[in-house]
Amino acid sequence: MRLKKLVLFSFILFSVTNSILAEEINSNGTQINFFAGNFDFSDDKQSAYLVGFQHQDENLNRDTFLGNVSPITGGFITENSAAYIYTGIEWNVNMGQNMSFTPSFAPGLYHEGDGKDLGHVLEFKSEVQLSYATSDKSSFGVSYNHVSNASLGDKNPGANSYMFNFIKNF
Repeated sequence: MRLKKLVLFSFILFSVTNSILAEEINSNGTQINFFAGNFDFSDDKQSAYLVGFQHQDENLNRDTFLGNVSPITGGFITENSAAYIYTGIEWNVNMGQNMSFTPSFAPGLYHEGDGKDLGHVLEFKSEVQLSYATSDKSSFGVSYNHVSNASLGDKNPGANSYMFNFIKNF
């Protein structure tokens, strides 16, 4: 039953956000990533479904010694009302054959809700994503992330998550 609610919520979130963004954004290098997956899948007691979004503005990208870097902002919420909002950077690596590899790093603010206590409000998200472009405007991908407070709090259990991504370019 929870999975059906998650899928329905994801579909509604995508539909509403996509229609709003289609009117406001005019092909300026903006990318929106909608994702759903499993928060803290490695802890059976705390595992929860999650849905979220991420925004990237490719017009703000920079070529650096690390590669092409651009800013990201996003957030997710779990079925247990835990929420995380973040801003950071991602590296875009074109692997050819419509494949992309995208590592990212983003500090953010975490609210545990009825979910897992990660030990601090300030948490850091490290993520890797592999995606396949089905057209110039859309891609599908899979990603894995780790959220941790880098021992800022009294405890630092961390959380490992995987997500399935739908990426829309405007």
